[in-house]
Amino acid sequence: MEIIRYSEEWKEKWDRFVLKSNNGTMFHLQKFFDYHTPGKFQFNHLLFIHRTNIVAVLPGTIKNGVFESPVGASYGSIVTGDISFEEAMEIVTALLEWGKKEGIKEFILTPAPMIYEQYQNQNLDFAMLWLGFKYSLHYISSAIKLDPSRDIIERFSPTIRRNVRKSLKDPDIRVEINERYDEFYPILLENKSRHNVKPTHSLEDLIKLSKLLPDNLKLFMVYYKDKPIAGSSMFIANDTVAICFYNMLYYEYEHLKPIQRVMYEVVKYFTEKGYQYVDIGVSQDTKAENPMTPSRNLIIFKEKFDAKTIMRNTLSIKL
Repeated sequence: MEIIRYSEEWKEKWDRFVLKSNNGTMFHLQKFFDYHTPGKFQFNHLLFIHRTNIVAVLPGTIKNGVFESPVGASYGSIVTGDISFEEAMEIVTALLEWGKKEGIKEFILTPAPMIYEQYQNQNLDFAMLWLGFKYSLHYISSAIKLDPSRDIIERFSPTIRRNVRKSLKDPDIRVEINERYDEFYPILLENKSRHNVKPTHSLEDLIKLSKLLPDNLKLFMVYYKDKPIAGSSMFIANDTVAICFYNMLYYEYEHLKPIQRVMYEVVKYFTEKGYQYVDIGVSQDTKAENPMTPSRNLIIFKEKFDAKTIMRNTLSIKL
């Protein structure tokens, strides 16, 4: 097995491999990385080649001798097919040998949680741990397992059920799937400013992403008497999972419970489309010194939609 550095001529083959892989997401696609302003990140992506065929890819960057993945994305680490244990051992062994040869001091890799896999397969995880990787960080995240055989509203807590049903009966409230990021972004800015933070994406970023990956972004907007009051910006990671990347509202309309309504619409839409999970994202206390500190109120709120905990784990090894 040979490891080579990514170059532009591999772009189409790289993306085809990710789309057919077992654990790849939109965040592993070269088309996704194209939304970044040129020069913002120094990418050092790797391809694992066996007999001229791609058997794995690893997006990331090298800085001060540390290879980190992801960079400029939510998830990274090694993307593979539905591999055997021996294949996993070969891939990780090849990476470590390449790292020593190239003078890499450390690998820090954060894969998507196991729910993102087409076929859940922990061969790669075990191979990494057996060959010396350690868990260095855990984030708590929440996801709703979609089930077309179950009534969606009945899955929610009693209070959420009442609020959603009330919203559905209100003729002044409607939810649309559209591309009005110009209406959504002011809501996003106001929400983030309440916590003294800025959004990960600019308005231009979201518009660019929606054009680069039109099948991977869905915007659910909530309107009250034609005024946009809330929205959920969804990223469709792969054929298995859709992510609530931003759930935002104007707080003066909080009494209308627009987030509860849009969550119902999101779960309904992706259940009907055949997805397996809606990921509602991490729930960390960003003001705490320890990055693992959970935001208990946020976790409790998500559990009211029948969300369960999944973990976003980081694996690392010093060479």
